[in-house]
Amino acid sequence: MIDVRSFNSLGGANHGWLDAKHHFSFASYNDPKRMGWGALRVWNDDTIAAGTGFPPHPHSDMEIITYVREGAITHEDSLGNKGRTEAGDVQVMSAGTGIRHAEYNAEPQATRIFQIWIIPDGERKAPSWGTRPFPKGARSGQFVTLASGMPGDGDALPIRTDARVLGASVKAGETVEYTLGEGRFAYMVPAEGSVEINGKTLNKGDGAAIRDETTLRITASADAELVLVDSAA
Repeated sequence: MIDVRSFNSLGGANHGWLDAKHHFSFASYNDPKRMGWGALRVWNDDTIAAGTGFPPHPHSDMEIITYVREGAITHEDSLGNKGRTEAGDVQVMSAGTGIRHAEYNAEPQATRIFQIWIIPDGERKAPSWGTRPFPKGARSGQFVTLASGMPGDGDALPIRTDARVLGASVKAGETVEYTLGEGRFAYMVPAEGSVEINGKTLNKGDGAAIRDETTLRITASADAELVLVDSAA
């Protein structure tokens, strides 16, 4: 089953400094049919104006993954962490028992991000934060795991949940495949380009909610940058 959610069908709000699109119910956008997908709870497509950002605010009990599409995001938190994550790279904040953080676009141009929240599992732990570069060349024509709480993904940023976040760059005409385990949920969005996934067309910004599909076969009709979440129920 693949349910395509077109970019134009997403909820959202434009706050001036922030133009946000929501794949799932978030803030003032509420759709009972889009409350999450497996353990995936939030997927926001955010455009943040230059010199603005999210002021300090608290979180707990959530794995928050930020995939930077354009520009860069600068992070500060109550643990004393500070860092800048550039386009194509990823940061992870495990909110755990509680953390305050701020995310700012200190760049001279707009920054675009995917903000992905996944529900943690297991024992509550102290919060943590980390970032790392993921060269796009390494994911050319294949999926690379960017963040994971699953066995065997040791090079990825750690998250505290039975899920992984993957990225792939696919040239027009190329095909990549991903095997989805039994009972797993997947959600995929092209950050750029357009693709066909198991016979369904996805354009830039569209979401695909996937389950009961053993193999995902994805062919790019235009050069594409893909982000995929594979999670437990």
